[in-house]
Amino acid sequence: QLQFVESGGGLVQPGGSLRLSCVASGLLLDYYTIGWFRQAPGKDHEGVSCISSRDGSALYVNSVKGRFTISRDNAKNTVYLQMNSLKPEDTGIYYCAATCVPSASDYRGQGTQVTVSA
Repeated sequence: QLQFVESGGGLVQPGGSLRLSCVASGLLLDYYTIGWFRQAPGKDHEGVSCISSRDGSALYVNSVKGRFTISRDNAKNTVYLQMNSLKPEDTGIYYCAATCVPSASDYRGQGTQVTVSA
């Protein structure tokens, strides 16, 4: 059964950095496009970034371009999200999914909390 374990979140000051990890079980990430999404308090899920299985090309929401970098290590069945120059508006629970356009059932992990605050 497909499951994700997201980790690496925490409390960080504005301008700080975090690296999130998404470890998959029940599928080989080699064959899947993987996306990172976040949910701020009281808001819907928002797509943050997505990485292709075919060529490793990446997409980013405009608000994180130049600050976040998505990458994958297929040998470790893991996708990462390096987040630099964090802002308070980056606060939320971050999830990964095996799609760039998820439905509710595509979120198969508990997420990891990111809080950006002074």
